[in-house]
Amino acid sequence: RGMTRGSMLEVPPAGRSAAFAPGFGQRVLLTVDTEEEFDWRAPFRREGYGTSHVAAIPRFQAFCERIGAHPVYLVDWPIVHEPRAVEIIGDAVRRGTAEVGVQLHPWVNPPFEEEVSVRNSFAGNLPPALEAAKFTALRDAIETAFGRAPLIYRAGRYGLGPHTAALLRNAGIRIDTSVRPLFDYSSYDGPDYSNHPVTPYWIDAESSLLELPVTSAYCGPLRRFGPLIHRVQRHVPTFFSGFSRLRLLERIALTPEGVSAAEALRGVDLSIDAGLPVLVLSFHSPTLAPGHTPYAASEAQVEALYDWFAAVYARLAARGVRSCTVAEIIAATGG
Repeated sequence: RGMTRGSMLEVPPAGRSAAFAPGFGQRVLLTVDTEEEFDWRAPFRREGYGTSHVAAIPRFQAFCERIGAHPVYLVDWPIVHEPRAVEIIGDAVRRGTAEVGVQLHPWVNPPFEEEVSVRNSFAGNLPPALEAAKFTALRDAIETAFGRAPLIYRAGRYGLGPHTAALLRNAGIRIDTSVRPLFDYSSYDGPDYSNHPVTPYWIDAESSLLELPVTSAYCGPLRRFGPLIHRVQRHVPTFFSGFSRLRLLERIALTPEGVSAAEALRGVDLSIDAGLPVLVLSFHSPTLAPGHTPYAASEAQVEALYDWFAAVYARLAARGVRSCTVAEIIAATGG
């Protein structure tokens, strides 16, 4: 099909979209980047982070169970080595009300052989052996802590690389959810996903590794020109903001972080109307407590996050979209 086997950075060729079993319908998957607290505005550091927000996870998990959400906690190195986090998340996993996956933050994940830098914060930029060593250490720690092999992966900062696909296949990972369509991180030496599809697709012709992109949508009369307009924005930083302000073109990511409930509901409706089989929601676990991310500086902003999820899941329920699990996605795509 014309693409190097397992290339995750290139736009997949036509015909690579994943087909879902009849009866699967349209579903939603809630992914949580479950990670340490750090200053998002400061340089990356190996140390000096916290995990105090873990105390807020039980409330969130109970809330998810009430609204019918089934979170997938994508756990990184500091979290899997935090006993309270393992206890809280492990309890939900054992009860079948949550799942656990892998999220690699290379700057806090041994072995520590690379310079800490913006470029090296994208794991896919590391030498293949080092990316593999970091990933394997984390994956094995997660299996030991939670008693089951993780099947889903997200690269921290969406940092896939040319060797990541082979690494994931060899480790038994069945789903990657690192691609963030409509977003471009190349100005930071990261990947460019601005032209990647939002629908799930196979990374290789053998259908052994499924890409489940994080859901984003262009809304507005100019939405078919979205990629072109965003390319212009690289050279004229204020170019896109005018279109967004006038609602001629909005780029809506399905996250409570920096996206209002009203915007998210527009994105949800557009995604459902487009026939997207799985809507993938995402956010960072430190946002569950005030003061750790730019999106939750106060208790009021934390409460707004809960209101956002309540509104989004009410809309999803009204439109017949149910939660799903990683296992159900694998089964529905022929795994």
